[in-house]
Amino acid sequence: MENNFPPVPFLEFFTNTGVLPFPGYGGSRYSCGGIEASLHAAIVKRCICLYLKEMNTNTTRWQSIDLLRGAIMVLMAIDHVRVYSGVPAGGVSPDIFFTRWVTNFCAPGFVFFTGTGAFLYGQKIGSKSRLAGYLLTRGLLLVLLELTFIRACWTFNFEYGKFLLAGVIWMLGWCMVLMAVLIRLRPVVVGAIGLFIIFGQQLFHVIPQSLGLHGAAGRWWEFIYPYAEQDPPFGMAILYVLVPWIGVMAAGYGFGLILQIPPAKRRKICWAIGISSSFIFIIAGSIVLLRQPAQTDAPPFIIRLLRQNKYPASPLFLLMTLGPLIALVPYAEQVKGWFARVLVTFGRVPLFYYLLHIPLIHLSALLVTFVREGTVFPAWYASAPFTSVPEGHQWGLGLLYFVFVMDVIILYFLCRWYARYKFAHPGQKWMKYI
Repeated sequence: MENNFPPVPFLEFFTNTGVLPFPGYGGSRYSCGGIEASLHAAIVKRCICLYLKEMNTNTTRWQSIDLLRGAIMVLMAIDHVRVYSGVPAGGVSPDIFFTRWVTNFCAPGFVFFTGTGAFLYGQKIGSKSRLAGYLLTRGLLLVLLELTFIRACWTFNFEYGKFLLAGVIWMLGWCMVLMAVLIRLRPVVVGAIGLFIIFGQQLFHVIPQSLGLHGAAGRWWEFIYPYAEQDPPFGMAILYVLVPWIGVMAAGYGFGLILQIPPAKRRKICWAIGISSSFIFIIAGSIVLLRQPAQTDAPPFIIRLLRQNKYPASPLFLLMTLGPLIALVPYAEQVKGWFARVLVTFGRVPLFYYLLHIPLIHLSALLVTFVREGTVFPAWYASAPFTSVPEGHQWGLGLLYFVFVMDVIILYFLCRWYARYKFAHPGQKWMKYI
């Protein structure tokens, strides 16, 4: 007679949790505390319920991260279409200002949830050594991709001697390399270090001054934090320095502890952190603005309040963006429907999405330019994301959003295919890096 035993992960679950004290299974009966007997139906039912509850909790945790990360990826596409459209970053008019402002949530959220994802992945594999190795190798891969493939996709040229970019993937990669060291500490300590870096980031401006760093040392420090506006090595354009972003990733890693708390308490903590962060931003940001004399042609107060410094990301900028994202985590755990599934699909393959979206948007921009101008003007995008579209040739917001929607639809079908392929081929280890 064929034995229909539960899968190994199921048995491991209620063995490790102490529901039933047996280390393995075999034959036609289980060994329970030295007494061999058939499992009673009620006990089996209890174990299955506990197992499914735990698996559902883990899925919910991951869905909240994937959904928010997917929403971040979609918003990011708006900003990168804007880059190729020539529409300026910000502006006094509400439509242009908020087109840019809403994308401010992308980098903080992506870095923060990368830290959270690292924590959850570490819990899954149960080995800090393996997690450190993964962070190190994936981080170095991201740096390599930024300097090669991604740079070529931005510009569609190979003149690396003229332009190199230290962009968000560069920053993300080096932060993961640093996290490979930090995760040796307790998660709560890692989170505390992250908060210290975020709110004490000005120390990284004072330190090189105190040490008297000049010349080559001062230029290399520009990768860590802006120091004396010196040209960095190799003539690279630095868009993202490492501080405070390593602090954001470390704080996200510590946030993973909160996701282990039972749902009801977890929701309260997320709301408390998110709402209090947003409240602190409004109060502190308002005080700073009120202490500064406003110019006669200054934009409205609300726009000045929301126009926080992103390069490098100030504490107020991070409070403004991370507060609402953390408050949304409990809602993201419960969202259902087709739109949620679309966002989760993007969130499950974020690097694949990123590697595709830049060349797709670039191609879309060339197509739009050809239709409107009769030629493609590649020189306008030769140093993208720093484009030089002449003022009279910039797109309107209607065209910008149309291209954005079309590109996101294309990206969805590609990401859905890759997510399914990745799920169906778990043995291909290289896929966990992309």
